[in-house]
Amino acid sequence: MSQDIRPILAGWDFDPDHVQVRVIVGDDGSERIQMRIDLGLMQMEVDGRPDGERPEGFESYLDYYEAAQTRAEADREDFTLTPEDCARLMREGLQYYHRYLSAFHLERYNWVARDTARNLRLFAFVVRHAGRRRDRLEFDRYRPYVVMMHTRAVASLALADDDHGAAIAKIDEGIAAIRRFLADYGQQEHEAEVSELQFLIQWKTELDRRRPKGPIERLEQQLEVSIKLENYEEAARIRDQISKLRGADSHGQPMLGSS
Repeated sequence: MSQDIRPILAGWDFDPDHVQVRVIVGDDGSERIQMRIDLGLMQMEVDGRPDGERPEGFESYLDYYEAAQTRAEADREDFTLTPEDCARLMREGLQYYHRYLSAFHLERYNWVARDTARNLRLFAFVVRHAGRRRDRLEFDRYRPYVVMMHTRAVASLALADDDHGAAIAKIDEGIAAIRRFLADYGQQEHEAEVSELQFLIQWKTELDRRRPKGPIERLEQQLEVSIKLENYEEAARIRDQISKLRGADSHGQPMLGSS
């Protein structure tokens, strides 16, 4: 069997300005992700560690070190990640980054949500257990970006289900998570400089504008316009409609039998 990959790349020219990814079916019938790079391609497993390896018999080095930390805690022993441990975890985290970036462009948002959650778990673990501050910072500085990507994935899944309310709630969670990151480092005054935070705020505004409005919300918008135009007779009529829809009387008190 030839090991030349040129036939695989035939017709798939590299474009430095775009992320080029595709899903293929391997010889074993399983899906795999391929990313085109300038000197060829990267192929990644869909599940488990992207390179398909099982370091020390675990799904990933993160799982291996988490198990070691749990054992040390049970034995009342200290547990610290060395610089070599952190370098190994960083290389592994990069694999997951390549996979969730590929999955995002493929619109496989469930894969993105899974892998971004995994890397956020990685950052938190290193921050708690790395011996050197520089290692903790090296990982945690990526937290806003990965939070943003995770938020985009889970909110996109909610939008696919036509649940705008859930999507906006997920975006609110992402915004709060990035603000916690800024608070952790005493950088709250630099909110406007964090592009990931500004993206989520703008996306929430756009989604809220496009969110399907219920009858009460539409009437409330009409009421606001009528008041601005000083059309008080129309405003009163709209108020009555809103009260009826809310199951309330003209004084705003719940009617008998309303919930």
